[in-house]
Amino acid sequence: MLQADASHDNKFPSAWATLCSLGSRSSMAAVALRSCRRGLSHILSNGGLAALSSLRPEGVSRHKSTVQYASRPDLPKLAYRRVKGKSPGVLFLPGYGSNMNGQKAEALEEFCRSLGHSYLRFDYTGHGASEGVLSEGTIGTWKKDVLYVLDELVEGPQIMVGSSIGGWFMLLAAIARPERTAALVGISTAADHIVTLFNSLPLETRKEFEEKGEWTLPTKHSEEGLYKFNMNFLREAENHCVLQSPIPITCPVRLIHGLKDEDVPWHISMQVAERVLSNDVDVILRRHGQHRMSERDDIKLMVYTIDDLIDKLTTLV
Repeated sequence: MLQADASHDNKFPSAWATLCSLGSRSSMAAVALRSCRRGLSHILSNGGLAALSSLRPEGVSRHKSTVQYASRPDLPKLAYRRVKGKSPGVLFLPGYGSNMNGQKAEALEEFCRSLGHSYLRFDYTGHGASEGVLSEGTIGTWKKDVLYVLDELVEGPQIMVGSSIGGWFMLLAAIARPERTAALVGISTAADHIVTLFNSLPLETRKEFEEKGEWTLPTKHSEEGLYKFNMNFLREAENHCVLQSPIPITCPVRLIHGLKDEDVPWHISMQVAERVLSNDVDVILRRHGQHRMSERDDIKLMVYTIDDLIDKLTTLV
């Protein structure tokens, strides 16, 4: 495996920072080339993601999935958008405090619709249009949300696409539901990150937060400018950490991360790659990629990667 050093990012090409292949598979540089079978390379390079609309027959207006609500006994309702289609389906897991209406989630819906594959995006408890209170949620709460979606709202094996903390949830879900997991695509995967970040603080600082009962973390992704986590949240999160031992996941895994991610270090994707048991794992580092990975070229790469996985999985069948 090629170990990348963020302090020497001038060594990386601007388009594909590096492709690190684990196991016996050859380099995934073929991703973009193989995607040409559906014309995606041409489509996405001529007008970006908006050009996906050219795949629709003339005169057919863009159709966006409608919001639906899943009622669960004694649990908050979950809001979701679903497109029915072929297998494998694609399931998008957003980041902490985010929702199903982000650029990556919407781009994936149009992409899956254009290929006729099923797709589902949803909001976790306390997020977006779903019921519940964000501050009352835990890693376990949101893991249950993902498992409910896998068990009740989608059919057949899924390619789970997890953004940030959604990348942590996709690992937890894949461990719990291997039979429903066709492949994983992590975008700025934040496995264990909240716990790791807190434990890396100086002992005195941790004691101060523990006495206060709350940890405040500065962020530019919140209107308040910070995230607040109580100590019970952190203690519960420790029960779901996955990086201390081998991760029992054997499906294809793709991990895309930006070297300029200021929120979640790209080293985490490398750690995940080293610990999963799968022989089919690739890490893709973007030299100028930031945390959200929502620039046009970032989304193109995500689409190429998923397209390649669909090709691989359907060919195997």
